Amino acid sequence: MAVGVFDSGLGGLTVFDAVSKRLPDVPFVYFADSAHAPYGVRDADDIYNLTCAAVERLWAEGCDLVILACNTASAAALKRMQEKWLPKDKRVLGVFVPMIEALTERKWGDNSPPREVEVKHVALFATPATVASRAFQRELAFRAIGVDVEAQPCGGVVDAIEAGDEILAEALVKSHVEALKRRMPHPEAAILGCTHYPLMQETFQDALGADVQVYSQANLVASALDDYLKRHPDMLGSGSTQKFLTTGNPSTVSNHATRFLRRKVEFEQA
Repeated sequence: MAVGVFDSGLGGLTVFDAVSKRLPDVPFVYFADSAHAPYGVRDADDIYNLTCAAVERLWAEGCDLVILACNTASAAALKRMQEKWLPKDKRVLGVFVPMIEALTERKWGDNSPPREVEVKHVALFATPATVASRAFQRELAFRAIGVDVEAQPCGGVVDAIEAGDEILAEALVKSHVEALKRRMPHPEAAILGCTHYPLMQETFQDALGADVQVYSQANLVASALDDYLKRHPDMLGSGSTQKFLTTGNPSTVSNHATRFLRRKVEFEQA
């Protein structure tokens, strides 16, 4: 009954933590492609090939359903995977849609035409690859009209977080927020479009100001997954053991992950 959670590195642990707390009876298998992180500076074909390989590895662990807890993979690879690659008995879900549903106040599966929503000016903070894909804008257009999205590619933030350099990460976040606000001085909402960024949520909020609503993904994804599994219980795979896998050095990744989650985490070689 295992479910897979994939990220290029450690950022997806924010999603893993939320889904495992929401669904304590489900064993989750976490896969970090640390040897190839970060994905945010790679081209679309590279991201697609790496993501497919990671998903196949999670299938081998008995995970018929895999959550791409990586915005870059969700943006650059998911649509292509679902249209051309995915077997009928497997599912791969991304992390954009639950957040857009929250932003536009639409229920899961609401396929009515796009309509005007209360929020008109949205700031998107994401990796360069996610910004370049325009996947967020594409998904938003299915659900809402009249929303102005200003996207800021946040180069360097993921690397600083993965390295545990909080001072550099804070400085980079403030710099990226300042750059965006020069183009959109008064955003009403901000999307943290990378699963690493919730760790810097207070810094984003302080830099944006208290009047800006900041949307973070982990709890929204957990709620959406809970709902999905209630409707599709057959997608729980055959795996029975929770584990953490990495393509990087297990000892190094375990140390970073333990600091990341503030509890002991032991990674195995993928």
